[in-house]
Amino acid sequence: MADSPKSFQPYVPPSQSMAEFTAKAIFIGVLFGLLFGASTVYLGLRAGLTVSASIPIAVLAISVLKHLGGSTILENNIVQTIGSAGESVAGGVVFTIPALIFLLPDGPGYFTYTQITMLAFAGGILGVLMMVPLRRALIVKEHGVLPYPEGTACAEVLVAGERGGQLAGLVFAGLGFGAVWKSLSWIFNLFLTEIGYSTPRTSQFPNATLNVDISPEYMGVGYVIGPRIAGTMVAGGVLSWLVLLPLLTLLGEAIPTPFPPIHPNFANNPATGQPFLLSEMGPGQIWSAYIRYIGAGAVLAAGLITLGRTLPTIVASAKEGLKGLGTASNGAQQRTERDLPLTIVLAGSLALAIFLAVMPGLPTQGNILVSVLIILFGFFFATVSSRITGLIGSSSNPISGMTIATLIITCIIFVALGWTGDAYGPVALSVGAIVCIAAANAGNTSQDLKTGYIVGATPISQQMGLAIGVVASSFVIGMTVLYMHRVFGIGSAEVAAPQATLMATLIKGLLSQNLPWGLVLVGVFIAVTLELCGVHSLSFAVGAYLPIATTAPIFVGGLVRWWVERKTGEKSESDLSAGVLFSSGLIAGGSLAGILYAILYGAEMLGPFQAVGNALAFLHHEGLSGQLAGAGVFFALAVILARYGQRKMA
Repeated sequence: MADSPKSFQPYVPPSQSMAEFTAKAIFIGVLFGLLFGASTVYLGLRAGLTVSASIPIAVLAISVLKHLGGSTILENNIVQTIGSAGESVAGGVVFTIPALIFLLPDGPGYFTYTQITMLAFAGGILGVLMMVPLRRALIVKEHGVLPYPEGTACAEVLVAGERGGQLAGLVFAGLGFGAVWKSLSWIFNLFLTEIGYSTPRTSQFPNATLNVDISPEYMGVGYVIGPRIAGTMVAGGVLSWLVLLPLLTLLGEAIPTPFPPIHPNFANNPATGQPFLLSEMGPGQIWSAYIRYIGAGAVLAAGLITLGRTLPTIVASAKEGLKGLGTASNGAQQRTERDLPLTIVLAGSLALAIFLAVMPGLPTQGNILVSVLIILFGFFFATVSSRITGLIGSSSNPISGMTIATLIITCIIFVALGWTGDAYGPVALSVGAIVCIAAANAGNTSQDLKTGYIVGATPISQQMGLAIGVVASSFVIGMTVLYMHRVFGIGSAEVAAPQATLMATLIKGLLSQNLPWGLVLVGVFIAVTLELCGVHSLSFAVGAYLPIATTAPIFVGGLVRWWVERKTGEKSESDLSAGVLFSSGLIAGGSLAGILYAILYGAEMLGPFQAVGNALAFLHHEGLSGQLAGAGVFFALAVILARYGQRKMA
């Protein structure tokens, strides 16, 4: 039975003082924040989802600091606290801010570094501030009630610090394999980056498509989230790419005129000079023009249903949050109860509102109402996010659903005020972006504070560390996003930014009141159907919206975890296992190799590396030999992951 708040004793007693908020811990934490922030940007732009980095950062912190002369458990905790802030802020950024590309016209203010960095900074700091008065209510009073699965697992890692070498070896191994595998196909062009097949348009089952991106980070994500969620996600992909796509193609043969809505990218067929007919479109064109809106409707409905399901939690969290405003501990005597003073929380929130209203270059400049909305929505959804993280962990936190709800309410207010021009799209997006980042980082903050509560950390040290992590990571996150856009172009196949594309679609459609509601409502009722069948629809809806090339390898990772658990007879409910640690390394290694590819590509330095692949062209040939080679490489990685997943942990 879990300890009650009164009987609980942390690993480091409140009466004991030891090194904690040291320069060494801060420096290493910032480095990890930059590293995992950049890798999360890449993963989020490509896959449209992220996973928590707290556990691998905690493992690496123990190993790195041990080689730098040793450290205390509280120093290790500060490292993972600061480092995890970079990952959570990056996740909120890539889900929203790239949508500015689709909302802002080309010009001097077009998607600048200042916009990205300042929005990231504002959202991240807001998330930290809003969680401060909630700590005693959610972390202390609800101890033994809210499990905080990832935060508790992270505390297990820190308490078992003497095993740091073994645990770190798993993460480093995954990082190495992920980087090598990704480099072989992307940098050296030795293998295809994607394998798959589409049936001919003239067949009985036309345009049915099954593609698999063989990137190691996708397999790692699938292993971390497990077979149930991975299977639900790929089911959404099957509906879009193997059901709706052939169905629309078959129906298109009988439709002699262009089928609305006319996608601007396919307005005219170069061969005929007329808008594309359905019967003339390839799989990617049909998905972009029609199925993407169905997927968007499913995500919209699933996000709102998910929030509705947690309504009791939302109400309880709001009540606790309001109570917390009056009971936050500002001058507690015990070390483990010292929070940032409430005056700093209130002054900081006011300063942020003023900052957003006066900062040149931000879409929010000069709009006091928007600043007020951001603070109100920020507190509400930071509260909701913090409590949901306590129930299911930060990786499963439905941040996109909260963001969609924020955007819908904001756009409704804007329409009521007559703010419906193109100029208000970036303003509405800024509200959603800051709230999304704040909610993501508030959930991460609550998770870190739970870890600190278990190990006996000083809350104010963690809260200051989180603020440092936000500020430091915001600069590299903005740089990474902007560089990826300049090299590849956000919205391209390399960095599709699916979540941000969804946000832009919703904003433009709501403000202009011309969404293709027929297709959107089809997606809405697909989500409703799943809920009536007892299936939580959010994972399915995200899978329906993403390319199947993304969800299929994630499913493979989930299958590997299913096989490992079946083989070993151990179904791990914990986020701490050999396979999860190795997979965390795969995610980071593959993402970092992708960033290295972008650097080499942008600098036009890929030639010498790709000469290796050109010498063995049959391995990356689009024909059968290349398909088999790519499949073989991906299968080999699955075997390696399965072997590591079966390792016993002391």
